[in-house]
Amino acid sequence: MTTEKRLGLFFAILAVGFFTYLLAFHSQSLVAWWQIKRLVVVQSMVSGLLIGGVYALIAIGLTMIFGVLNIINFAHGTLMTVGMYTTLCTYNFYGIDPYLSLLITIPLLFLLGMFIQRVIIRPVMGSPMHNQLLLTMGLSLFIMNLLLVIFRADPMTLRTSYSGSRVFIGTIMISFPRLAAFGAALGIVVLLFLIMHHTDLGKAIRAAADDSDGAALSGINVKRMYLVTFGFGTALVGAAGSMVMPFFTVTPHAGETFNILSYIIVVLGGMGSISGALVGGLIVGLTESLGAVFLPGSSKLVGVFFLFILILLFKPEGLMARRSGG
Repeated sequence: MTTEKRLGLFFAILAVGFFTYLLAFHSQSLVAWWQIKRLVVVQSMVSGLLIGGVYALIAIGLTMIFGVLNIINFAHGTLMTVGMYTTLCTYNFYGIDPYLSLLITIPLLFLLGMFIQRVIIRPVMGSPMHNQLLLTMGLSLFIMNLLLVIFRADPMTLRTSYSGSRVFIGTIMISFPRLAAFGAALGIVVLLFLIMHHTDLGKAIRAAADDSDGAALSGINVKRMYLVTFGFGTALVGAAGSMVMPFFTVTPHAGETFNILSYIIVVLGGMGSISGALVGGLIVGLTESLGAVFLPGSSKLVGVFFLFILILLFKPEGLMARRSGG
């Protein structure tokens, strides 16, 4: 028996023993606890799925870049911070609603992503992986410190007329900004799916991801596909930054937490898999939200990291590893 199977058997026996103990000696306490906490748990699950949609959008941008360019972009979270500050500035200076500012943030971040790929990423695409990692890490530090110089380190918030609004579904209370963010994220994911599967551009990008040499021989401009894909990935994470502004505080380092979560989601779903990133984002959002209910203090991410370790141990290729065509 391999080490992985032994670890799996150990965790399975441990879990069965734990739940057997709870049912045998604390069943009445569990029933009473569930009657008290049921609404809180259900509401946390709904909130987790809503924020999970935004996490999925961030991770889809990251996994697109990796799947097509084979680049791990450590600056991904910092580019989300750029999107957050863009939305903050358009609201403060021009009064543009955060969700309407997507019409500005998406094209702006798309152009920024293409510029970064053309000027910074393209020269090192044939270099060893560690050179690429160090480059994107340096880019992240540069952007972060530039934001620090421009906006200072003070946390900033964006308060709209609906920031505190709630929607009720039965007895479940849902934050309207989170519901709007989920709806916008879902709409962008559907639009991306249509582009990738029903347009010549999307088919060319998928061909470049599957076999760049074959795509080039068939007349596809592979370098242009790399340029467009990096722009798409950056635009997606910038859009996510706009969506979270009504209920999130922004600092120059705000994107780092999302950066860590996006890597966990990509590994969970499968490197390069867009559908895997979508499923992984929902799972991570749900796990994080339930962790806030069951775990003390600020340890809500413990469950997410535990899930990450389990995936690395037992299914390192991810739940939905990318096949041909993504």
